[in-house]
Amino acid sequence: MSSHGRLNIIIVNYNSHKLTINCINSILNHKISSPEDIIVVDNLSPDDSVIELKRFFKSTNLPVKLYQSPVNNGYSSGVNAGVELADKEFILVLNPDTYFNDNKLNLILDRFDTDNKLGIAGLDLCYPDGERQYAARRFYTIADIVARRSGPLQKIWPFSKIIKRHLMISEWLINKPFEADWVMGTGFIIRKSTFDLIGRMNEKYFLYMEDVDLCARVWKLGLKVLCFPSVTLVHDHQRSSAKVIFSNAAKRHFKSLFIFWRDYKIPFIVPPSRYSLSRSFKKISKIKI
Repeated sequence: MSSHGRLNIIIVNYNSHKLTINCINSILNHKISSPEDIIVVDNLSPDDSVIELKRFFKSTNLPVKLYQSPVNNGYSSGVNAGVELADKEFILVLNPDTYFNDNKLNLILDRFDTDNKLGIAGLDLCYPDGERQYAARRFYTIADIVARRSGPLQKIWPFSKIIKRHLMISEWLINKPFEADWVMGTGFIIRKSTFDLIGRMNEKYFLYMEDVDLCARVWKLGLKVLCFPSVTLVHDHQRSSAKVIFSNAAKRHFKSLFIFWRDYKIPFIVPPSRYSLSRSFKKISKIKI
């Protein structure tokens, strides 16, 4: 079934109007959504993003919804603000630095129609050169975090083995939809009713780990997280942040990891099971489902 008319697309913009416009053009070129079903949230960009986005929408006569957030409380808050304006059955969340080269979203929507246990569907993220980003992962361990930030040592055993397990390399090779502990928030689809039921994105996370937390709560609800290797989304993302342990991105990631650890606990070597995370989740009084 076509994705047209079935989903709202949420794009959170921050100092990235050129990327956002490119993303929107790809959505329209591949008939993924009508312009009136696209919602752009500007997270109080200090540049001229709002002016340029308004100019683009006016010059192209596109009825895209633009919400100007009065504050920047992070990515989760931006997504939640966008969902407030949504009225379709499904939500497709996209980073502004993504774009489509084709439209295979019907594969995901057809699966939603036949599988009432499907909670979140992750897209297959790749770099512009086609290299896969392995956007479906296992829940973190301390060993995963160290290995992922080990720079050139990532290619050496045991770091290479740890990373392959975390990135679920063997599951990707099957090239069919598979269950993942979590999928990257760069591009995913969720029913709006499910998103509302689990309490939307956790705004304790300003940036990073909000997608891990969201998927953990989906599993807790008794639903599944699936990744769809055949449904690709280009993610024009810098590759360096995951490799440099003292970068600003790494520091923000560690801060969010601490919040996640405080709520769920992160084991040293063995990835936590979805069941054990669910038990930990029940003990968190601040998060309501």
